Amino acid sequence: MMAHFGYLNIPSSSLSLSASLTSPTRSLPKTVSCHLSSFPPSSQHISNHNILSKPFHFALSGALSLGLLFGGIGVAEAAKVGVNKPELLPKQFSTVIDVAGFLSDGQERRLAQEIADLETDTGFKLRVLAQNYPDTPGLAIKDFWQVDDRTVVFVADPTFGNILNFNVGASVDLDIPRSFWSRLAGKYGNIFYWKEKGEDASIEAAVMAISSCLREPVGPNNCSEVK
Repeated sequence: MMAHFGYLNIPSSSLSLSASLTSPTRSLPKTVSCHLSSFPPSSQHISNHNILSKPFHFALSGALSLGLLFGGIGVAEAAKVGVNKPELLPKQFSTVIDVAGFLSDGQERRLAQEIADLETDTGFKLRVLAQNYPDTPGLAIKDFWQVDDRTVVFVADPTFGNILNFNVGASVDLDIPRSFWSRLAGKYGNIFYWKEKGEDASIEAAVMAISSCLREPVGPNNCSEVK
């Protein structure tokens, strides 16, 4: 089972891009999400910093649904459009996939190295997908990345305002407070931040904050600060 924050819901058995939390291990309200599978999205949603979001879902060939409006923007329900483009995947395995062109080659290498070091040190797998919906690999990322319960899939997509969206594996969800993800999105993902600093700055800051959080000892105060 996966916990979904902001954009992606990828269960271990089928891929879903959703922004709701489904892990039964905590009693907190489920946060915003977006879906990539036949699993139904949660009916409970909360937005970052109490800004009410109107969730909606794009069905991507029964695989990828992107959904979430930040800032209370009134946008009509989007029509369902199937999206599944494995041809957008790189020829060689990479933990960072930038189909939107937000990152320079040097930035991609730095992020890939940080992610590799994190996985070696902690066993947690961080994966980054930068996209502009509907230009996305969709369902293909599940098998490409071998997404499992120890995986965090971070989708950077500015389409709906907040650029930071997360799918969190069940094992990660046990160790990381759910509030961390909404605080992270609120700090580095809001439209004012990435419009001023650039999408690349938001992505880099988020990766470093996630890496720092996942390295902290598990306890009552871990990940209490978004660094």
